[in-house]
Amino acid sequence: MDQVVNFDFRKKNKIKKIIAVMSGKGGVGKSTVTGLVATTLKNAGHSVGVLDADITGPSIPKLFGVNKQKVFQTEDGLSTAESVTGIKIMSLNLLLDNEDDPVIWRGPILGSTVQQFHDDVVWGDLDYLVIDLPPGTSDVTLTVMQQIKVDGLVVVSTPQDLVQLIVNKSIVMANKLETPIVGLVENMSYFMCDKCDEKHYLFGESKVKQVLDKHDIPLLAELPIDKTLVSLADEGRIELYPKTNLEFGASFERMLLSEIDKL
Repeated sequence: MDQVVNFDFRKKNKIKKIIAVMSGKGGVGKSTVTGLVATTLKNAGHSVGVLDADITGPSIPKLFGVNKQKVFQTEDGLSTAESVTGIKIMSLNLLLDNEDDPVIWRGPILGSTVQQFHDDVVWGDLDYLVIDLPPGTSDVTLTVMQQIKVDGLVVVSTPQDLVQLIVNKSIVMANKLETPIVGLVENMSYFMCDKCDEKHYLFGESKVKQVLDKHDIPLLAELPIDKTLVSLADEGRIELYPKTNLEFGASFERMLLSEIDKL
């Protein structure tokens, strides 16, 4: 594993925009939203890469079904894995002999690894690089925002009051570091009953409007609790979801591209 943090070369990747996906805490579906952001941009005709910066809890390879692929060192740097639709992916799990092995590293090494995943991976020409940040506002997130030029941030939340409190902290951090916010995605927003065709708010009434109004940011999507999305994610086929839920796919693409164009 020493080679991950000891590359002595840099390449010239041409990446037009970098979009990071952030949540104040774990378990809110941040990686799922990262997958949907990348897929939506790809479906819109853009070249896309995903950098999995959640070093100690990587799930991007599994979501995209590339967890059995291995990356390797070339003359120019580390190669990437590639999804069925051509999304380039880099994650520490792709360098491990066993994807179940834990990564027990301290903060500075984690931050250094993420920096090198940006600098020393052969991304090539990309319209968008989407970064899946780890939960919270600590070392790796700070490294990405300070050392990698992030053009915009997508914030992920869920309806619970506790999550809203932590989301506020994430937004304040982004503002202090002068990182523009693309918008907010509320995950697990509701459940649509198959029999009664009504929305059920399992976590109570959403407080997302209060957050949006407080910080003057747009709502990109209300993502439902959807067994189809869960199944596709488990099967490594998250890229199919916008085409199975056409209403969500079209709405999310319209809002996401509209807000990114303002950056």
